[in-house]
Amino acid sequence: MRKVFLFILLLASIQLVAQQKQMTLEDAILGASSYLRPETIQGLSWQNDEVFTYVENDTLWAEKAKNGEQNHLISHDGLNTLLNLDEKSVFKRFPSYSWIEGKLLLVQTSSRYFVLNPIEKKPVYEIALPAEAENAVFNHAGKFVAYTVNDDLFATFSTGKTVQVTSDGGNDIVNGKTVHRSEFGISNGIFNSPNGNFIAFYRKDETRVSDYPLVDYMARVAEHNPVKYPMAGLDSEHVTVGVYNISSGKTQFLKTGGDPEHYLTNLAWSPNEKHIYLAELNRGQDHMKLNCYEVATGEKVKTLFEETHEKYVEPLYPIQFSKMNENEFYLLSRKDGWFHVYNYNTNGELIRQITKGDWEVTNILGFDEKEKFLFVEATKESPLEKHIYRVEVKSVKMDKLTETDGVHSGKLSPGGGWLIDEFKAPEIPSKTDLISANGKVRRNLHSAENPLADYVLGENKLVPIQSADEKTELAGRLILPVDFDPSKKYPVIVYVYGGPHSQLVDKSWHNSARWWQYYMASQGYIAFTMDNRGTNNRGRDFETAVHRQLGVLETEDQMMGVEYLKSLPYVDVERIGVHGWSYGGFMTLNLVLRHPELFKVGVAGGPVVDWSMYEVMYGERYMDRPQENPEGYRETNMLNHVSNLEGKLMLIHGVQDDVVVMQHSMQFLRECVLQGKQVDFFVYPTHPHNVRGKDRLHLMEKVSRYFMENL
Repeated sequence: MRKVFLFILLLASIQLVAQQKQMTLEDAILGASSYLRPETIQGLSWQNDEVFTYVENDTLWAEKAKNGEQNHLISHDGLNTLLNLDEKSVFKRFPSYSWIEGKLLLVQTSSRYFVLNPIEKKPVYEIALPAEAENAVFNHAGKFVAYTVNDDLFATFSTGKTVQVTSDGGNDIVNGKTVHRSEFGISNGIFNSPNGNFIAFYRKDETRVSDYPLVDYMARVAEHNPVKYPMAGLDSEHVTVGVYNISSGKTQFLKTGGDPEHYLTNLAWSPNEKHIYLAELNRGQDHMKLNCYEVATGEKVKTLFEETHEKYVEPLYPIQFSKMNENEFYLLSRKDGWFHVYNYNTNGELIRQITKGDWEVTNILGFDEKEKFLFVEATKESPLEKHIYRVEVKSVKMDKLTETDGVHSGKLSPGGGWLIDEFKAPEIPSKTDLISANGKVRRNLHSAENPLADYVLGENKLVPIQSADEKTELAGRLILPVDFDPSKKYPVIVYVYGGPHSQLVDKSWHNSARWWQYYMASQGYIAFTMDNRGTNNRGRDFETAVHRQLGVLETEDQMMGVEYLKSLPYVDVERIGVHGWSYGGFMTLNLVLRHPELFKVGVAGGPVVDWSMYEVMYGERYMDRPQENPEGYRETNMLNHVSNLEGKLMLIHGVQDDVVVMQHSMQFLRECVLQGKQVDFFVYPTHPHNVRGKDRLHLMEKVSRYFMENL
């Protein structure tokens, strides 16, 4: 009996140890994107309004929404056999896919597109691209793929025919690629027309843009690889839009005219392919016009409406045409100060504002078949949450379809009859539910196991922080050390970003904490993060408050977070450090240099130092041009605050950084030398703006050690 008791005790001890794993740095950095990432349903997609599909065990399955009946469609091996792929081309696992009209399946390798019928087990057609093809965009209606090779645009058809659309690429002319530094929601430079008769594309002339020197030090003799980088206040790129007629083989450019340095954004085709709509923005970014152009002639037909603001206008979403009335469209705009959905006709007349309130619509999911109802994701409950809503278009009545507090993301079926709700909450790693469009039927499809269940973690809690202007309750996240003892004093590491289009604290899993913060908590540190004015999901006034003075109000708000930390009896106010990257690196410098009496250690990664050395599109939106805002540029230039440096500071930069070029760090280091200030510096010779892959473990070990040795 005693032996049985000892055996049970031993098993209990082993289980207790297993449940008390300490997070290692490798867990925190590499595990976060692999073995410590919650499992989700793979390849989840709607086939039609009643059936969704997913990949499990390298097999594509179909499931009926109404009754859960499952059906095997095609396996990974079956796909390879059906497509008759050789050893070099076979899919190693079931590939990503998309449905075409609910019947055909599109799969692809890096250079081959396959359309097949998985029900009848028949290949339909294939399009093969050259190995050097990039930026490819598929079009089923025209049975072609448009793509770029070097700086020219091509199209290859299912017949095997290839046409070269442009031939002037190279020597600072770029066709078919993203423009305006991928701001304004731009992610590509090719826009195939709905029926496949035209290819619209961006043409970018960079002849006036400065060549910025990047050096490859890994070559036998270091090589100069310049990139085009338009700095604030200097000459910028000139962008035009070409439209290639597949039938005639001719290209017509839209006659946009005006200042050649304006921004051509949010391109949208009319359903009948006769017109293209552009949100055109002046270089000053305070005046937007929604213009309509005739495809056949390139002539401007009309300006539907204009939007101006004393600070800036930032169009992010192309118009979406109604499927019931081709003379109407929907627009997600912040024109009233919050992102909401508007219904217009093609004369530019507002029919109705569909959503309204002091909250943001973050995504339009779609409509039901008759466009009676609109489905959106929005922050109506809280800026820390996203829920899915059904909105009756005419009455604008809203119904919340999601129940659990947290961050929800939806996939609407093609006819709007069903929704797949994928969501996370502070205690929910990942959960997927099926919801009927009226919200009456709800079925769980998947609930992820907690991959951190065996780890001992510091307590993670949300804390309210009042903004420095006392107008807004901000959100902070506090992670306490493992084995926390309130009678002791602990050092604090503030992790910061703080820039526009960001949110580091919400009600997703673990309140959106980074596992590195848990790692540092396991080493005896308090980890703190908060979102300041200028960040996402609290409206235009909240975001634009930082205009022309980046870093100033953000620092004031972050210091309110520090005041909160100082009020805690277990915080060692003599040992507070800060770390951030990119805008967060800039904020790290602001905090360390503006408040040297409070911050003992800082690690600034890829930091902006002087906004006049940052790119035109982003920089001028938030700061205007240097010649228009000299005082603002002077105050936000970290070189002018170097004299305040007292604590330990390390800068880290990627040598190949073409976003925040290394000139920022170099000028900061030179100023430190001139003023006799000691600072540490480390570079990653082969990395651009972010250090990824296994080298990221090296980076975060260096950051962690710096705090452990100095804080």
